[in-house]
Amino acid sequence: MLKTRRPRMFVARLDSRIESTPLARYLLRAYLSGLPSGDRYADTAELLLGELFANAVQHSDAPDDHPIEIRFALVNSRLRLEVHDAGTTHPTLRAAAPDAEHGRGLLLVNELAERWGCSSQPDGIGKYVWAHIAPVPAPALVTA
Repeated sequence: MLKTRRPRMFVARLDSRIESTPLARYLLRAYLSGLPSGDRYADTAELLLGELFANAVQHSDAPDDHPIEIRFALVNSRLRLEVHDAGTTHPTLRAAAPDAEHGRGLLLVNELAERWGCSSQPDGIGKYVWAHIAPVPAPALVTA
């Protein structure tokens, strides 16, 4: 008898460069493709992971040679995304000026994630930002 298993937590370390953001999203798509309902998380998850990863690259006070770690796991039907970096500054939600070209990433995270937050690493070096994403409801079947 075959047992279906959910993928375990996925973990990868990427260079702390903005050019690594598409790779982070690609790895997330690959992870979600292994889930029976992974497509119900994909659009929101990719957007939020891209924002969190870019923030870790652009705003971390960690040295550039420290990698950024990404983690994904399905926990009680919620997708948990984590972005770990060696920086000490925690993100803060701020309103962007109407003509600003940047500064809206955390606003998107705040609006689209079911919950999100930032925690210090247990070993005391760095932090991680996490977000929980609810699945998009399955489309209703239309019967005639």
